Amino acid sequence: MSESRKRLIVVGDRVLIQPEEGEDRTKVGLYLPSTAVDNQAVQGGKVVATGPGNAVSAPTELDDEPWKIGGTPGEPKYVPLQAQIGDYALFFRKASVEITFEGEHYLVVPQAAILTLVREDEDPDVLNF
Repeated sequence: MSESRKRLIVVGDRVLIQPEEGEDRTKVGLYLPSTAVDNQAVQGGKVVATGPGNAVSAPTELDDEPWKIGGTPGEPKYVPLQAQIGDYALFFRKASVEITFEGEHYLVVPQAAILTLVREDEDPDVLNF
């Protein structure tokens, strides 16, 4: 009897982030209690999954130009998210929801709570800041 493997599906404009471990020790060697680490307003982590984006309703008033709508009829359309798998995200901690899935700790964050993304650039000729 084989065990079926579960998948975690992120919905809407949400992003699944694997948080980086909080620093429990300062640069000078002082140990911080977990309450001090947990009270930080901003946190970072790696994007491991994204939802499809924000759903957009089909413009039914454009019946005279159906070729502009595109896609399969009845299939929802989405505005894609900026976050991509593999990005490093810096986000507001209070907007996140903590979950545990198959023993792994994750945070579910709405795209609106993400402040910045760091992405590896494939094109070496592009100017980076």
